[in-house]
Amino acid sequence: MPLYKDDPKSIGGYRLVGRLGSGGMGVVYRGRARSGREVAVKVVHAQYAEDPVFRTRFRQEIEAVRKVSGAFTAPVLDADPEAVRPWMATQYVPGPSLAARIRDGGPLKGTELRRLALGLVEALRDIHRAGVVHRDLKPANVLMAEDGPRVIDFGISRAAENHNTLTETGQMIGTPPFMSPEQLTDARSVGPASDVFSLGALLVFTITGKGPFDADSPYLTAYRVVHDAPVLDGVPGPFQAILERCLAKEPADRPELDALEGEFVATLPETGEDDQATVTLRSDEVAMVRTRPAEPPGRRRVRPLWATAGTVGALALGLTGYLLLGPGDDGAPAGAGAGAAAPSRWAAVPSGWKPWQTTVDATAAHGVKKGTAEGSGLGGGPECRLYEGAVYCAGDGVLPMRLDGATGRTDWRADALPSGRKQGTYNYSVLGVEDDAMLVRQEHTPVAGGDSSIMLAALDTGTGEPLWHRTLTGGPMDATVSGGLVVMPAGGEGAVTARSPRTGAVRWTATLPAGQYCDPTGVGADLLLRCGPEMAPSKEALLLTLDRTDGTARRLAVPNRGRLVGSYDGRLLFLDLAEDEQGNVSGDGAQGPFSLIRLIDPDTGEARSTKLAEEFEGRVTLADGTLWFVTSSGQVTAASARTGERLWQTRTSLEQPSGVTYDPRARVVYLASASGRVAALDTKKGTPLWETLPRAQRVTSQGGLSQTEVLLHKGALVVATPDGDVFTLDPAHPDRKPVSG
Repeated sequence: MPLYKDDPKSIGGYRLVGRLGSGGMGVVYRGRARSGREVAVKVVHAQYAEDPVFRTRFRQEIEAVRKVSGAFTAPVLDADPEAVRPWMATQYVPGPSLAARIRDGGPLKGTELRRLALGLVEALRDIHRAGVVHRDLKPANVLMAEDGPRVIDFGISRAAENHNTLTETGQMIGTPPFMSPEQLTDARSVGPASDVFSLGALLVFTITGKGPFDADSPYLTAYRVVHDAPVLDGVPGPFQAILERCLAKEPADRPELDALEGEFVATLPETGEDDQATVTLRSDEVAMVRTRPAEPPGRRRVRPLWATAGTVGALALGLTGYLLLGPGDDGAPAGAGAGAAAPSRWAAVPSGWKPWQTTVDATAAHGVKKGTAEGSGLGGGPECRLYEGAVYCAGDGVLPMRLDGATGRTDWRADALPSGRKQGTYNYSVLGVEDDAMLVRQEHTPVAGGDSSIMLAALDTGTGEPLWHRTLTGGPMDATVSGGLVVMPAGGEGAVTARSPRTGAVRWTATLPAGQYCDPTGVGADLLLRCGPEMAPSKEALLLTLDRTDGTARRLAVPNRGRLVGSYDGRLLFLDLAEDEQGNVSGDGAQGPFSLIRLIDPDTGEARSTKLAEEFEGRVTLADGTLWFVTSSGQVTAASARTGERLWQTRTSLEQPSGVTYDPRARVVYLASASGRVAALDTKKGTPLWETLPRAQRVTSQGGLSQTEVLLHKGALVVATPDGDVFTLDPAHPDRKPVSG
């Protein structure tokens, strides 16, 4: 994954070139040493860096990895646990996690299974010889390298003789489907045999795609780990007896690793008809998250939960970390090339977060206390943006405001500029939030008529106070925020300036083509403008790429018959409108119908076309090689950006829905309606995962697609409706009742 705008460029002398994963405790980056060697750099989140107990745990992890240096682990190369944000660099291991391998290619068999099982035995033997117990062996923490598996992420490992549970944190962390009974009932008794139990559970999952103690909730899963016999359906007979002993409730009854290795060698064939190649998905495909079928009646006998009240209390304690971190790869495995959770697709919500609901009329703690500005009705907004855990909104008649992302509290509401609101209507657009500055476009229209005045203002994100503002006059383009710059008309003939978001200082000035108006596209690494004559349609459009460092421009003429949707495979993707027999286009450029994909090289202008398998229409979104079309009736269609083929089509009950928001971690697309209904669809097959009831307190918007938008806030969702309701959801529990903001 590419770096985010606020990610550091280097850590400890390692240049960061991309993200490998992000979890509740930190971020893992792909880095490069000065020698060119690639590393995985794990960096702790700032809020945990200030926690002395967490720093102790991080030092413990570094010490544990440094003790282990076997062929099937990823060694630590460098670390600084005392840095402002502690970090650790380990060997970079190219390859997917075992969780991703099983999800994408199915269960392992034959030689591939033998190689994994023996490699993990050797890895655990090296770990235990170093006096360390891993304590979190699960599919997300095993990387499938070309030369064998690698065990990673020693974040909760512990020296075998060290029974300190770091109780100051108030949590015992692990993943219930792969935890041993003693981890859940008495963490002080955990030893090397605990890893043998986890190995058995992991291998059952590897062979069958299901865990031996799977249940509908983590609490019930943990209860079954402690009390119930493992379900080994689908495990081959001779191997079943071995794994059954690995999963013994008493640690003393589990086999030693040396004996286990001999049994694996005797039981698992070196080659066989069951061998299968690893499945590699095409770049335009989306990997499927497998769902487990419902258990048939009578498969398990569940004991009453009240039968052992003490054990239940222990289970609740043991699950605290699991519920906070999530069962996926939130541990941000160092060295992971790619990874996804086997037990669940949903990420954990931010610490301290609860679902909330408020309106843009709520009383603010600072600034303008109550209500919105005189406006033209709320049909055009509000627009909202996320920045560092807060939600920033503004819209038609909605003064700029900041909401606390965890509670929904209105921290401040800014006044119109110049200070002191005048009569008339005020319409606002949120251009972006950069460098601790909220950038808004303010348009004021007097009541008695006359020309509107337009102003660009930068507001301090902490207080809402104005940092600087400029009056916008007619120019070759409207103001936009792009890549850490505010680009706006300069007042001269065809001139634009780029300014610092925080200070308004001019970075550079450029001149755009005379007689043409340019629209920012938000596509590509540089600032891309689509330009054309101001007063008349044209057969050609000019694509103007401005270098963000100095404003130098590259020009490219392209046919003006399609909509620029985004970037795919390094090329600009246009959707061309459908034509009738006379060559006349029908519909409109925003919603189609569309009939053709055009891919254009932004440097050379080379173009190639792909006919869509059918005419698609609706609001379109491009992400991860897929085009999603959403119609006003609530129908969602997914099409391949490479082939133009329809992948799936699903009808939802949402009225006037938004376009989709793509969540790559969960492999879900979200959409919302003007009434505040929200739906989640699986990206692989379009399967509806859930839909909520309406959340909006009022609905006055009429006709067309709404401007409702779903924003991703770490593991949570933020939704703003056209009529001023703003609320959040936990996608793992979308029906939880929100609290008032």
